[in-house]
Amino acid sequence: MTRLYADNLTLAYEQHTVATDLGVAIPDGSFTVIVGPNACGKSTLLKALARMLKPTTGGVYLDGALISTYRSREVARRLGLLPQSSIAPGGITVGDLVARGRYPHQKLLRQWSSEDETVVAEAMRLTGVLDLSGRLVDELSGGQRQRVWLAMVLAQQTSILLLDEPTTFLDIAHQIEVLDLCADLNDRGGHTLVAVLHDLNQACRYATHLIVMRPGGEIAAQGDPARIVTAELVADVFGLPCRVIDDPETGTPMIVPKRRPRTATEAPAVSATTP
Repeated sequence: MTRLYADNLTLAYEQHTVATDLGVAIPDGSFTVIVGPNACGKSTLLKALARMLKPTTGGVYLDGALISTYRSREVARRLGLLPQSSIAPGGITVGDLVARGRYPHQKLLRQWSSEDETVVAEAMRLTGVLDLSGRLVDELSGGQRQRVWLAMVLAQQTSILLLDEPTTFLDIAHQIEVLDLCADLNDRGGHTLVAVLHDLNQACRYATHLIVMRPGGEIAAQGDPARIVTAELVADVFGLPCRVIDDPETGTPMIVPKRRPRTATEAPAVSATTP
């Protein structure tokens, strides 16, 4: 049974409908990536999967039941969410922020325990921020902060993680660092990940399951990137003429845009020569 799926979704913000008749199934144990042009509804779909947005029609199902039937604390015990823009309270340390991931497990008669301490330390170790435990979050680089937020989500001890544009505002080195970490969580930790990404080549490199959305909120294709990503699909969804070749490092699909045709008024480049 697929633990997380959506059926016949209509998603809207007040009177503005973003998508209709959406259906997706997140394979258990997958690293699923949602891609598509700007404003196609990628983050909106993720919000619906996380129960942050109530569908106008249809439903999201988690562990066999409508996600809307669970209490918020119960949802937080079953799936973790890293929002697109995460803002830490001023003056909070890394250790204290990660510890907030244990909130869903706190009860009136069960406050902080040695188990919580162990879980938080392990989450920081897995994300490589254990040595930053006493540092203020405000003092960290963008890549470090993103690892801290991931540690907080891991501290929830959920096997499903939803990540909304986790590489936004990071330079290329930190983007790869965060995506490598996500891949490790999927490969070694057994987590099911669902992430929204903008970079199609990064999506093809890291995803084991790809959901491609086109303008208007429709699903253009779903499945293994090696099977579904073609030049025709990229041209149809993104309006980009391209070639699709094998990534020389991973063998996954790599999109190479076609060179822009030179206009008649453009002169060819002249190389400087020494007389």
